[in-house]
Amino acid sequence: MSFTADRLLLFGATGDLSQRMLLPSLCALHDDHLIAPGLTIIGTARSDFDDDSYRNFAREALDKYLPDIRKGAIDGFLGRLKYQALDATQPDHFVTLADEIGTIDQGMAIFLSTAPSLFEPTIAGLEQAGLTGGKVRIGLEKPLGTSLGSSQEINDAVSRVFSEDRIYRIDHYLGKETVQNLLALRFANIMFEPLWNAAHIEHVQITIAETVGLESRAGYYDGAGALRDMVQNHMLQLLALVAMEPPANFDATAIRDEKVKVLRALRTVAPAETVTGQYAKGAIDGAAVPGYDDELGHDSDTETFVAIKAHLDNWRWQGVPFYLRTGKRMPGRKTEIVIQFRAVPHSIFASRGAKAVANRLVIGIQPEENIQLSLMAKVPGLDRDGIRLRPVPLDIAMDDAFAGPKKRIAYERLLLDLIEGEQTLFVRRDEVEAQWTWIDAIRAGWAEHGQTPKRYTAGSWGPSAAIALTERDGASWHD
Repeated sequence: MSFTADRLLLFGATGDLSQRMLLPSLCALHDDHLIAPGLTIIGTARSDFDDDSYRNFAREALDKYLPDIRKGAIDGFLGRLKYQALDATQPDHFVTLADEIGTIDQGMAIFLSTAPSLFEPTIAGLEQAGLTGGKVRIGLEKPLGTSLGSSQEINDAVSRVFSEDRIYRIDHYLGKETVQNLLALRFANIMFEPLWNAAHIEHVQITIAETVGLESRAGYYDGAGALRDMVQNHMLQLLALVAMEPPANFDATAIRDEKVKVLRALRTVAPAETVTGQYAKGAIDGAAVPGYDDELGHDSDTETFVAIKAHLDNWRWQGVPFYLRTGKRMPGRKTEIVIQFRAVPHSIFASRGAKAVANRLVIGIQPEENIQLSLMAKVPGLDRDGIRLRPVPLDIAMDDAFAGPKKRIAYERLLLDLIEGEQTLFVRRDEVEAQWTWIDAIRAGWAEHGQTPKRYTAGSWGPSAAIALTERDGASWHD
């Protein structure tokens, strides 16, 4: 059923995600008149606020995280906010919440961010209070379980009262402009798609590097680790977008059908094709940082780094390795996709002393959003001592190509799509289950072979074994 909600219910409304991302995103949408004047936003969490005190709380968050250019919209935005304290383990609290929300005849969107253990009581409480009807849709923020089995339990609980077309599983990477531009790059330009296959691409790299350590996520992260925190969702979604077949249409069903085919084609990873690490003390940007165990306060075998050599067993990508790498306490913060093309089959310049380097496409996702294509060009000169060739980058910086004072964050698009009912940038259940199937097999292999994280110095690019993972194939990481 298509409808635009006039109620938005935010669970976890006092948490870090809400302060840094959700409230600033909603205020930006309000500032640009992209949400209807009648949309009411109801925050809920365990914190004991009333409407006025929550608005004061929200003002402090917006003063801190909202860009200065938008701060004139804060007063008007705060008028949309209401608040109702809630303990999800107390069913009667949901009745009080329903009273605070009021009528939902025009439709309601729910943004649910909660601990996995609270999904079932939360869904049951919403149902009992009459907040799960046909004109209610729900967005689910990760973590959605820690394995295939626990993910299925959560999805079963949600799907018992919400049909799949009303469930919006969130991966905020899909809301990033450069990630969406990956589809435009592939399917709106004739020059790339004929080359986008094993005959012309040697390998693909996907890197998500962070300089931070645990910050405020120690409890969650130590139970998850890099594989489940980053690879299971963000990295596999990026891989699916790179590797998918052309969809028939730009709509939710067509795009997600093609992504799930990719995820199901992932080959089970051999133990020698993964490297895990955990950062020890070191330095980043000249500042000393503690090791993971010191930061955590006790010894742990949780991986903070993982590198994987993945393969897709399908026609388009047979024999092409996909190198995945993510870690904390890396030398720099970056998320990028590297498409390494094959070398020309015969260089006509070799007899004149010139060496041709294979073309490379680098898609930067964060912190800079850019696309760089490296092409070979002749170095100017009379060439009496031979011809010289050199790679020349063609750069497209998104900020320059689409100049404007207002830069959007991923949650703006995702929240607006949730309110309006557009599922294209959300993850379907069969995608999630295909991702978990592959991840669970990797973890089972680690357990079977007693694989534990290798130490790496904070401020480095991970264990040396990660370098060997690519170099034994004649490749190297794009650092």
